[in-house]
Amino acid sequence: MTVDAGSAIVVERLTKHFGSLTALDKVSFEVGAGTVFGLLGPNGAGKTTAIRILTTLLKPDGGRASVLGLDVVKDAAAVRYQIGMAGQYATVDEHLTGRENLRLIGRLAQLRRQEFRARADALLTRFGLADAASRPVRTYSGGMRRRLDVAAALVARPPVLFLDEPTTGLDLLSRNELWAVIRDLVAEGTTVVLTTQYLEEADRLTDRLAVVDGGKVIADDTAASLKSRLGSSVVEIEMADERSAASAAALLAQRRGPRPERGSNRIRLTSSDSSAVLMDALHTLDLSSLRPTAVQIREPSLDDVFLLLTGRHADDSEPAGKDLTSVRSAA
Repeated sequence: MTVDAGSAIVVERLTKHFGSLTALDKVSFEVGAGTVFGLLGPNGAGKTTAIRILTTLLKPDGGRASVLGLDVVKDAAAVRYQIGMAGQYATVDEHLTGRENLRLIGRLAQLRRQEFRARADALLTRFGLADAASRPVRTYSGGMRRRLDVAAALVARPPVLFLDEPTTGLDLLSRNELWAVIRDLVAEGTTVVLTTQYLEEADRLTDRLAVVDGGKVIADDTAASLKSRLGSSVVEIEMADERSAASAAALLAQRRGPRPERGSNRIRLTSSDSSAVLMDALHTLDLSSLRPTAVQIREPSLDDVFLLLTGRHADDSEPAGKDLTSVRSAA
């Protein structure tokens, strides 16, 4: 791999095993400074394993990785001073107030008293938590806890921030608020590595992304470039239930033209002549008295790309292997 001088993170042939399971299989990618890089894939794909290695919580079995030129194994202590991390679950102390949580992080980061107090107050305001700053965190909503967790990762002003599925479980409003914060951070020069299962999140936030499946990087590009691989529009037909969708997909598969792909009660047909495909599909279904509940022609999504790359949808529940980073004894 040729390393770009503007790269904040460089990962080369990173490998990690948990017993007989290969969680990461020679993974390589680079993250440009001051950008959002996404690791996209289903549960068990290896995303969290990669993050835990980059944040020095796990040691790789092979390959190497560096953050701001510092090796994550040889220079682990120095790396920790350059990064912030918010994991999949908020790790703030629910018995402390929001302000006390952030001040505690400042003290642990060995900031001066005046500095961490001012920093805590500024972050509480920025994350919309100033009015709740004196309340115990146990009284916070899930969205408030997630925002406080990200704020805690920023107390020491790290130039590189890792967010491991930060919006999991959040409602749409809380998710949008956190997206806005991430955009502001990048505008100020922070490098963000984001893992997510949400295709829309990756599409909206990332400058570049790697699609991970079964511990391997199967694509590394911009979201726009990945979607352009399809080079077509998508015809989506929604049926009343999975049974009628299965019947409709089987019927459409007998016709000449694009192969139907079914997910739950929806059928997708990808074609450069989407209008003609839609008309033909509706006519075919009508002859068999199958009535769609909704139809649309749209541009390709990242889910369509994932289907093209892997043969299954990104939200399918059968990953290639379980991500065992939570089994700490295996590390």
